[in-house]
Amino acid sequence: MKAIVFDNSGTLIERYRAVKDIQTGEIFDTVSSLDIVDSNSARALVVIQTDPSKCIINAKPDQRICQFIKRNDIHIDISYSTVEIKKKELIEAVTGDESKVSDIQDTIRAVTAKGYNIQVCSGSGFIVDLNKGKIEFTVTSGGRVFPEVRDVVKELQKRDIHIFVASGDRKGSLKALARYIGIPEENVFDTADSWKKMEIVKGLKRNYDVMMVGNSVNDVLALKEADIGVLTVQQKEKNPQMVYDSADVIVENIREVLDIDF
Repeated sequence: MKAIVFDNSGTLIERYRAVKDIQTGEIFDTVSSLDIVDSNSARALVVIQTDPSKCIINAKPDQRICQFIKRNDIHIDISYSTVEIKKKELIEAVTGDESKVSDIQDTIRAVTAKGYNIQVCSGSGFIVDLNKGKIEFTVTSGGRVFPEVRDVVKELQKRDIHIFVASGDRKGSLKALARYIGIPEENVFDTADSWKKMEIVKGLKRNYDVMMVGNSVNDVLALKEADIGVLTVQQKEKNPQMVYDSADVIVENIREVLDIDF
């Protein structure tokens, strides 16, 4: 049997991300949140497991982010870090942080103003420096499913290839994506960091020949672990050389996956 594991953000969807620098108040969209984390090993990218368009945007803007999370019993998970971090460490680190819900709301408005759907991407989160115990950036991502994706999935299914998604994105958004592209929700692995993606591929290899398709540094370990690692550059973002070196095949459009001998 054969299986293909797709990353989501930047692989199945065209992603748009707004990042707010808490210290300066500046909102920008030209820097990757993964690059921000990579520049400091104490940083982690955190996903807030709730709907930004219904929950976060309607929350009281002047309450602290850590209060909002605790009062509403909202789960948070690490989406990306350069070292493995325990969730307990994360929760302890953000407890005294003064960043406000309004800092997240600002990024939500920046994304929706561009016309991107925040239901098919990771939603909202933040980047924390665990050594400082400080949220340094807030982040919201939105996306548009690349137009070829549903046809590609249908064709792969006709070939009896099982489709999975392993992504650092929020659970709710990935379930919505699964319904949209026509795969079982149980085939979706949410909030998967680099190590979890690798373990997912490793686990599937017990029963399948596995292709991994990803687009960034968060996919490197899984690309190396897979029987065939495919890097897609359809998002048109710069990546460090190690991302290119980790792939067996590089494609410019997700449709090209159909032409790979697998």
